[in-house]
Amino acid sequence: MVGDKPSSPFWAPNRHIDRRPFLQARGAITAAVRAFFAEQGFVEVETSVLQVSPGNETHLHAPRTGIMRPDGSRVTRYLRTSPEFACKKLLAAGEPRIFELARVFRDRERGDLHLPEFTMLEWYRAGAPYDTIMADCIVVIAHAAQATGIGQFSFRGRTADPFAEPELLTVAHAFEQFAGIDLLSTISGDEGDRDALAAVAGTMVRVTEDDTWSDIFSKILVEHVEPHLGLGRLTILFEYPSPEAALARAKVDDPRVAERFEVYACGVELANGFGELTDAEEQRRRFQLSMAEKQRRYGEAYPLDEDFLAAVGQMPEASGVALGFDRLVMLASGALRVDQVVWTPPQGEI
Repeated sequence: MVGDKPSSPFWAPNRHIDRRPFLQARGAITAAVRAFFAEQGFVEVETSVLQVSPGNETHLHAPRTGIMRPDGSRVTRYLRTSPEFACKKLLAAGEPRIFELARVFRDRERGDLHLPEFTMLEWYRAGAPYDTIMADCIVVIAHAAQATGIGQFSFRGRTADPFAEPELLTVAHAFEQFAGIDLLSTISGDEGDRDALAAVAGTMVRVTEDDTWSDIFSKILVEHVEPHLGLGRLTILFEYPSPEAALARAKVDDPRVAERFEVYACGVELANGFGELTDAEEQRRRFQLSMAEKQRRYGEAYPLDEDFLAAVGQMPEASGVALGFDRLVMLASGALRVDQVVWTPPQGEI
């Protein structure tokens, strides 16, 4: 219960901060989110935390563990970075609308907006285009604000009205507007021309010899685009370039971009969604490329989840999104850091 403030180390760091209002807000937002999904006919699921593969993205890192079998042998498992693989297996099994408030884990992440263990709100709609999921995001964020009664979000001097009509902005337009770069001219099919992007970005960001197209893209996005997103109102940044498609399908009429979007408020990324890829061989190819790059950079790679790849080939057309629930609570409660809105912040840190 949220009662007298304990002196337990679970309240560290920032023990001088009274978390009770933030935790009460968290409870109200959780109830509002569950009510929205119930009204929409979703089923709440609980999927496995221990996975054969935690995800196959180059720059995501997962804690590794092991299971001892009854015969004494051990097998490697990972703490998931997302419930995505498990949820898509459920879509392939016939579940049409599912959501999960999932505990997920990331190594190498800690800061005002990052925790090594956090809550991700993830949901999927079978048979729905990804603009339906975009609309869901706006409603969920507004419900969170209504639950706490906050009039506007604020973070580091930036503000956003969660009830205003959101800004819709393609990635290509954002790069042109905020960085003066014709991004699509550096893409052919689903391949990025590294040298072409480096040539136009060299005066804006530091480019090193071993930077890939994706590295340069990310530097421009973080340094020159994201600071302008979600100011005054929410921004939906969509049509990500195909080299950054991840688990999204390519746009039918322009393979240089994918059906991927992100939602921003006050310069903070809140959600990352896809029109889901259902081509298992293409997904395998992308994963193999990502794991080869991960091995080159970090000296490690995660196995592929063959059951997941089989499920991708059996999935219906679907769309889904992952929303950082702690970040949403932070903005909707007026907290300054995500560790102020979780019941037990990481121990042994300042």
